[in-house]
Amino acid sequence: MSMTANQPLAGIRAAIIDLDGTMVDTAPDFRVAINRMRAELDLAPLPIETIIEFVGKGSENLMRRVLGVDFDAAEVERRFGSALAAYQRHYADINGDHSAVYEGVHEGLAAMRSAGIRLACVTNKPIAFATPLLQKTGLAGFFEVTYGGDSLPTKKPDPLPMLTVCRDFALEPSAVVAIGDSSNDAEAARAAGCKSLTVPYGYNHGKPVHSIDSDGIVATLLDAARLLAA
Repeated sequence: MSMTANQPLAGIRAAIIDLDGTMVDTAPDFRVAINRMRAELDLAPLPIETIIEFVGKGSENLMRRVLGVDFDAAEVERRFGSALAAYQRHYADINGDHSAVYEGVHEGLAAMRSAGIRLACVTNKPIAFATPLLQKTGLAGFFEVTYGGDSLPTKKPDPLPMLTVCRDFALEPSAVVAIGDSSNDAEAARAAGCKSLTVPYGYNHGKPVHSIDSDGIVATLLDAARLLAA
């Protein structure tokens, strides 16, 4: 069990949890929706390894990266609107069908709730996709609030989503920890004044998880819950 020292995480009263790559392995859903969109454009399918490198900064960035495999910047922008619409249509059709909840997620969230830690979900996934996915996976009931990438004027790594949760919960940022799989989560937490924990199994834009400036790495959300209760 990999975890940080206890002292920096004393007094945590709430946790902000990321969705894709932290609670749910959604890369297979991305692969299906993206490659159905690419088939409409007569483009070759992309392997899941390539798609994983593109995930994490919202649907708009994802689409530009996907189109950028084949087109220059000007052509990407020309095709962007129709490609995004096609991708979103396909994603809505299969949202959650090919995904799986990671080990320790349900148990970890339940343990945090039992310890009196309030929970929020903050994801860069559009809220119209995040909400049904949380419901489908049985995770929705753990969270008091959920913010998607289009719920607020800015998304992670901007600190606004984290600060919004702190205001929702009437807590100082120092009493809140953000748990995620990528630099987006850690950078947003740092900028907001929150603590940060990283899980090692998600999608960090193709970069090693140890390069993330967080307060520690936890093998699962259950390990995070044990750490926060220590």
